[in-house]
Amino acid sequence: MTTGQTEPSTDADLEWCYDAVHGVSRTFSITIDRLEEPMAKQICIGYLLCRVADTIEDAGHIPPETQTELLTTYDRLLDPETDQTASAFMDDVEPWIPDDRTDDWDVVAETPRVVRTFESLDEEPREIMRDPVRELVDGMAMFTDRYADEGGLRLQTLEELEEYCWYAAGTVGTLITGLVARGASPERAAEMRENARSFALLLQLVNIAKDVESDYHDENNVYLPAEWLDEEDVDVERVTDESNHRGVTNVIKRVTGRAETYLDDAHRYLEVVPETHGNKLAAWAIPYLLAVGTMRELRERPEDVIRDGDVKISRAEVYALLQTFEGEISRSALSELRKEMSEKPLHQ
Repeated sequence: MTTGQTEPSTDADLEWCYDAVHGVSRTFSITIDRLEEPMAKQICIGYLLCRVADTIEDAGHIPPETQTELLTTYDRLLDPETDQTASAFMDDVEPWIPDDRTDDWDVVAETPRVVRTFESLDEEPREIMRDPVRELVDGMAMFTDRYADEGGLRLQTLEELEEYCWYAAGTVGTLITGLVARGASPERAAEMRENARSFALLLQLVNIAKDVESDYHDENNVYLPAEWLDEEDVDVERVTDESNHRGVTNVIKRVTGRAETYLDDAHRYLEVVPETHGNKLAAWAIPYLLAVGTMRELRERPEDVIRDGDVKISRAEVYALLQTFEGEISRSALSELRKEMSEKPLHQ
């Protein structure tokens, strides 16, 4: 049984999906631009399926109990054993789509198109993708339900933070690994699976460390562990107050430090990832190295997360990194790039 789609997917649907990814994620846009077919199509669609759930979970204007209901309905839409339809999901979600839509909400508004394009894939990649996407959706529903009384997520411990990171990013890593490992030997595929969690947690923890202000003000979510904030005498509801800058900065440093513990395993993931089925090393090495550069900036100026609202590496450094991967690059060069970007901007 399909997910209630009756119209066949078209080339226009796929082109829309590519355009949508470029609108909602700079990192995944870079990744997909460096993949070849059929991997580019599969990663693009898988990411958009996850983005629908992520946008609902991040929506500060939707009551938590409604977020949970919407995510549960979306999960049923992805279940091939039910008769849930895309139109029924849209009936539920449309009242919550803002009139002034962002690119993220454009994806939610086009959920039927994304699901239709997913269902047009061959059976093997479709079945590899389905369970990780549904695990992400279920995990986000669990978290919105867990913190329904608070009106937003208030993670309490490091363990809970990493549990959240698993559902938000580890599941995506499982999806990616399932697709790209098809071209690997059993030994290399096993090593990829062993290190996929580290790769995903590295990227997600860096995002959490640099996005504290926007996560709180835009989404009413605080991912910094409350136990760490408490050690700094910071009220979780006042993470962006000027009086708490020093304490919050110390917690940001700790989250960044935790992310750094995953660097070596994430690097090993890149050393064994195969370049088959349209997969390319650059597609995953670039986001890894962008995270390395962002951690450098977080170490050097963590206070800017609160003072300026974000910490990013410069466009000049991003451009320099992209230029580095314009030609073929050896896996052995990754270690040198990692070392250089951990110490200073690549373009300097």
